[in-house]
Amino acid sequence: MATPPLIPVILCGGTGTRLWPLSRASYPKQYWALSGSSEETLLQQTQQRLKGIEGLSAPLLICNEEHRFIVAEQMRQIDVEPNAILLEPMGRNTAPAVTVAALQATERGEDPILLVLAADHVIRNATQFRHVIEAGRIPAEAGRLVTFGIVPTAPETGYGYIEAAESFGNGEPKAVPIARFVEKPDRIAAEQFLANGCFTWNSGMFMFKASAILSELERLSPEVVSCCRAALEQEVPDLDFLRLEREAFAKCPNIAIDVAVMEQTELGTVLPLDAGWSDVGSWSALWDTTDRDLNGNVLRGHVIAESSRNCYLRSEHRLVVGLGVENLVVVETDDAVLIAERSKAQDVKTIVKQLEADGSPEGKAHRKIYRPWGHYTSVVEDSRWQVKRIEVKPGASLSLQMHHHRAEHWIVVKGTALVERDGARQLVGENQSTYIPLGCKHRLTNPGRMPMELIEVQSGPYLGEDDIVRFEDRYGRSEKMIIN
Repeated sequence: MATPPLIPVILCGGTGTRLWPLSRASYPKQYWALSGSSEETLLQQTQQRLKGIEGLSAPLLICNEEHRFIVAEQMRQIDVEPNAILLEPMGRNTAPAVTVAALQATERGEDPILLVLAADHVIRNATQFRHVIEAGRIPAEAGRLVTFGIVPTAPETGYGYIEAAESFGNGEPKAVPIARFVEKPDRIAAEQFLANGCFTWNSGMFMFKASAILSELERLSPEVVSCCRAALEQEVPDLDFLRLEREAFAKCPNIAIDVAVMEQTELGTVLPLDAGWSDVGSWSALWDTTDRDLNGNVLRGHVIAESSRNCYLRSEHRLVVGLGVENLVVVETDDAVLIAERSKAQDVKTIVKQLEADGSPEGKAHRKIYRPWGHYTSVVEDSRWQVKRIEVKPGASLSLQMHHHRAEHWIVVKGTALVERDGARQLVGENQSTYIPLGCKHRLTNPGRMPMELIEVQSGPYLGEDDIVRFEDRYGRSEKMIIN
């Protein structure tokens, strides 16, 4: 009998607030290059480390609809054409995500094996990871629900644990039935787990046949299946995406696959994984998993460290200098700087909650905002004017739109812009400018093969992004959406 195809199901829904100010709701940690010296993002690394696995199919990705163009672009950059990109209108945890993936994977009557992975994990030993994945196919093909337990290296109290029904031994990876799941233990219990030899950390990675997980979901969490099936049956194709129907998906219980199935099923199996895993849950965790210099420092970007030890120093724009400091995390972005003791870095999520409660934009978004056509960066602003730097991808176009409260001046600094104003079109080249008066129906297009950049100066009594009347848009956005 032929081996069933293996479909990676990559869950991209996390917000990663514990890595603020780099990771924010508008651009979470899975879309950043964080691990080692690689220029690939965590999402790209999640896909790339699967290379070489036999029978591997194109991935199925599940993400928030606001991040769809980021996901598609990052897959394009590594020459991967996904099986599908499913868009969640809101987060509903991992059980609904796994359910829609299984339903989507079986829509043609096939029964593939699903490899469920989080997009924001670091795994340093990709060879060992692939070896354990291959070992998981045997129990998965036999109908078992396999999870990969991380071999613990310390009595961590921040992770859930999985107890195996028997010892794993010291040889090849051995699949063992699951005895129980344990929530985050106290220090004494964690030390006992570490000494026992039957406990692993719960990684949130799984492997099972689509039919096997659907059968257990139907038995143990039927409401999840019915809501997800309804959301898929009413899905709306949107360019290269499948948009789940909002109302049906909103009714879906907010529940993890561990709680919905794995903690109740008798088919649970755990395989030990010892491959340098980290969920990158804090800046200190990232320091732990990254190669350091002779002084124990991790330096990223435009950074100078002198007489400094055991620090994580990261610059995205300006020069950062560490002089005579120890055990610090310093992260500089376009609009915020984090300075924290490494031991306190995980508490940054409380700062994010405070920023969100205060309505501060730094809590959710960067000055650089990504859009399907490219991105823009807010440079400087006042009450009645602001300056933006806009980059439009080759062949891309902003919507045909109009503003009630602001006028715009555009100065092209790189490439050529095709500008439409009240039906008239003109090409605007480098060092040339054009004016968009208030109330003018206009559109900006990059007709060239290279990115086009311009400086936009807005002026008027109201400069909010919701001052847009949209007439046409190739990306399926409405005039109510506060994006250009």
